[in-house]
Amino acid sequence: MTIELLPLPLPPSADPAGFVDFGKEVRGVDIGNLSDEDFENIHSLLYKHSLLLFRSCDLTPEQQYALTKRFDPTSESFGHGNNKIDQNKKSILHPDLKTIARVPQVQLIGNGVVHDHEEIPEAKLKHPSHVVCHKEILSDEDTARGYTRFYRWHIDAALYNLRPSKVTTLYAIKVPKAPKQIVRYDDGTGDELEVSLGCTAFTSTRNMFNILPPELKSVAVRTRVKYAPHPYVWMAASKLYSNGIGIIPEGKELSYDELPPWDESKVKVYPMLWKNPVTGELHFQVHPGCVAELYIDSVPEGISKEGKLYPDGAHLTNLKQVRELLYTMQRPAIAPKFVYPHDWSEKDLVLFHNRGMLHCIVGTFKPDQIRVLHQCNLAASDDPTGPNAEDVKRWA
Repeated sequence: MTIELLPLPLPPSADPAGFVDFGKEVRGVDIGNLSDEDFENIHSLLYKHSLLLFRSCDLTPEQQYALTKRFDPTSESFGHGNNKIDQNKKSILHPDLKTIARVPQVQLIGNGVVHDHEEIPEAKLKHPSHVVCHKEILSDEDTARGYTRFYRWHIDAALYNLRPSKVTTLYAIKVPKAPKQIVRYDDGTGDELEVSLGCTAFTSTRNMFNILPPELKSVAVRTRVKYAPHPYVWMAASKLYSNGIGIIPEGKELSYDELPPWDESKVKVYPMLWKNPVTGELHFQVHPGCVAELYIDSVPEGISKEGKLYPDGAHLTNLKQVRELLYTMQRPAIAPKFVYPHDWSEKDLVLFHNRGMLHCIVGTFKPDQIRVLHQCNLAASDDPTGPNAEDVKRWA
């Protein structure tokens, strides 16, 4: 069969002009048993379009792991470490993921109590909700009226010791049907987004960079991001803005002395912009909740400093300053017209370029609404690549 590409099923809120190259539905392949030729095509399509949707897939955990691994053949462990999630109960990830024992690279996620699933006698799954991490939460009355929130915009990455995953696969096994919900941003813009219950929202970080004004593009191309050690423990008590894109600077982070033992050599420092290995385009790839410091280089010699922010460079260590700058740069890209909220059907597989987008859990489930998905992402064998000298000259 010939591979066929279709546009994603965009909601009315989306601007189709922003999705010409972002996201495609793929038909004509058996995604669990790809030939070498078909995989090469899928590989190129993924990096070009960032997100690929496959419908009506039959995929075992072993096949899902094998597919994910083909994008990075020497990778071995789940993105946060095999069988590591349950070991640190202070991490924000602890309640949300259950490891499938025979394939520890694949995680069971969802909602409700699930019995006899992939050799797990019983799993109590909890869909993450904004009520656990937002400073201000919706009232019970608003929730009953169908309003909800984004949970936490993020990338799949440990951001300490292990390298960020190249791709993530999400496979839907059981999806409850329920009325639509309305995401309220509640950030003064009036933005709202109609979504299906439990959708996963995606936004392109290529677009996140492209829509920045020139003075912020200049900052982005000159900046390196330093993440905190054990970042999901460090920021566990912090609260997010109501749109889920960043953390409110209230000083609730743990001191580094309060963290589990850590090694400076395992702390991650990455460029703010990551270069797409196939298209060469730049993606604004920052996990806003885990950032501790920013290193901004000076404007290169021979380029005018007029109108530039931080023209002589800077080392930002004040979390309020760091987070306010990141918020200014990232918030525009989660406007409703730029967000693809995937409405899950059973046997959907979504394959996405984890180094080229942010994604977000959405919605509020009742305890008796059963939802089952398998997630796989692998700690990468190499680090992301940042802008080269020509990129810096072009955008600085």
